[in-house]
Amino acid sequence: MSTAAISSTTVALPTTTLPKKNKAHVHPLTSLFAGAVAGGVEAGITYPFEYAKTSSQLRSQGKQGSAFQALRGVVATQGLSGIYTGCSALIVGTALKAGVRFLAFDTIKAQLADENGKLSTSGGILAGSVAGAVESVLAVTPTERIKTALIDDGKGAKRFRSTPHAVGILIREQGIAGLYRGLVSTTIKQSATSAVRMGSYNTLKTQYASYFGHAPKTTPETFAIGACAGLITVYATQPFDTIKTRTQSSQGETLVRAMKGVWSDGGVRGFWKGSGPRLGRLLLSGGIVFSVYERILSFLS
Repeated sequence: MSTAAISSTTVALPTTTLPKKNKAHVHPLTSLFAGAVAGGVEAGITYPFEYAKTSSQLRSQGKQGSAFQALRGVVATQGLSGIYTGCSALIVGTALKAGVRFLAFDTIKAQLADENGKLSTSGGILAGSVAGAVESVLAVTPTERIKTALIDDGKGAKRFRSTPHAVGILIREQGIAGLYRGLVSTTIKQSATSAVRMGSYNTLKTQYASYFGHAPKTTPETFAIGACAGLITVYATQPFDTIKTRTQSSQGETLVRAMKGVWSDGGVRGFWKGSGPRLGRLLLSGGIVFSVYERILSFLS
C-alpha cells in the first residue's frame, strides 16, 4: 500500500468531538470564600448608610427630619461610634450571607448555563431568587434581627450593651425563635433582592460583553455594572425591606401589623421609606461586592 493511500485512510478516520467545558463552573469553596470576603468588606465600608436606612424605617412619621439629620443627631449625642451600633452583627452576617449567596448562585448557574457559560435572563433571576431564599434562612434573618434590635434599642430602652449581650437577652426572653423573628418577610425580601440584583448584574454583564466584545476586565468596569444593579434593586424591592425592618424591631411585629404600620405612617410612599440611604449603600455595595468578588476569582484562578 502506498504512503498516499495510508495518509488518505488516516484522514478518513472518524474523529470524536470532546464536549466543551462549562465555563460557568466555579469551585464551591472559591465562591464561598470570595463572596464572604467581598461581603465583609462591603458591610464595614457602607454601614452608616445601613444605620440611617434602618433608623428611618423604625421612626414614626410624626418625628421630623431626614435620615441623615438623624445621623447627625446620633453623632452629636453618642459620638461617631453611635452610628456603628450593630455593625459587628452585620459584618458577620453579610460575610456569611454573601458567601452563601455566591455559592448558591454559582452552583445553580453552572446547571442552568449553556455550554459557553452564558446564563439567560430568566435563569439569572431564578438562580438569584433561590440563592436569596437560602441566604435568608442560613444567615440573613438572625443577623438582621440582631442588628435591627440593637438599633431600635439604642433609640429607647438601651437594654443591650453589646451584640453578644443582645443575643443572650433575645434568646432568654424569646428562645431561638426570637432570632428568627421576621423570617417570612426577610425571605421574601432576600429572594426578591437577590433575584433582581444577581439577575440584573448577570444581564448587564452579558450586554456589556455583547456591545464591547469582551467581558468587564477592570475594577471600574465591574464597579459601574454592580452599581447599576444596585440602583435597579433598591427601587424594585424597597417595600419588602421596609416591612422586614418593622418585623425585626426590638419588640418585633407580625407581618400584617408591620404592613398596617407602614401604611398608617406614610401611605404608599411609606413603603419606600429609607430608599435614599439604601440607594447610597447599594450603589457602593453593588460596586464593592462584585468588584472584590471578581478580583478574588481572577486571583485564585
